[in-house]
Amino acid sequence: MEATTRARVPHKLTDKGQATRARILEHAAELIYTKGVHATNNEQLRRAAGVSGSQLNHYFPTKESLVLAVIAWQADRVLAFHRGERFASFGDLDAFRAWADFYVGYERAFQEGCSLGSLASEIIKTDLDVHDELASAFDQWRDIFRDGLQHMQRLGRISTDADPTQLANLLLSAFQGGSLLAQVARDITPLKDALQAAIDYVQTFATSPEVDVLQVRQPPTV
Repeated sequence: MEATTRARVPHKLTDKGQATRARILEHAAELIYTKGVHATNNEQLRRAAGVSGSQLNHYFPTKESLVLAVIAWQADRVLAFHRGERFASFGDLDAFRAWADFYVGYERAFQEGCSLGSLASEIIKTDLDVHDELASAFDQWRDIFRDGLQHMQRLGRISTDADPTQLANLLLSAFQGGSLLAQVARDITPLKDALQAAIDYVQTFATSPEVDVLQVRQPPTV
């Protein structure tokens, strides 16, 4: 596939067509993650996804169209998970703790790293014109945190001194950096420490004394 055109917007697909396209994307994401973009070729992808060359070219006529679709597919999965009911729109500190606990408790987190971050690290090194799509995916992820923090601010749960965008960048950076270090070390501790430190910092802006991290951490005076 030649990386020369933008991804096509697919026509309305049948249920079977949607399933085939999703299967191709799932295997393409895995191959790109394990082998890299340039080392992933049509033959490998056809074998992995169990499709013909004509099927592959029908859905993704160029490598760039495939990579763009993989980014969108992976981003949709990550964003949908973070927008789900599990974290209640990140409207309080407990939601952020639950988010951290989920990833720290995920038994393969230190092996797999961040699915979107790992994909980005492979794609960003290529000359494919997909940087805007990658940036947009991470912007949307950051904005989920920012919107939650702004909501907390409107409810008076965190101080107006807090900068929601800055804190959102901190949380996302802690997750990405912690995931990479955990993957390298094959130990969840770097991710656990990074997320805890980031959430502790957010907690310093809490307006309720009973959740003030500084009070919690300081030993009682005698």
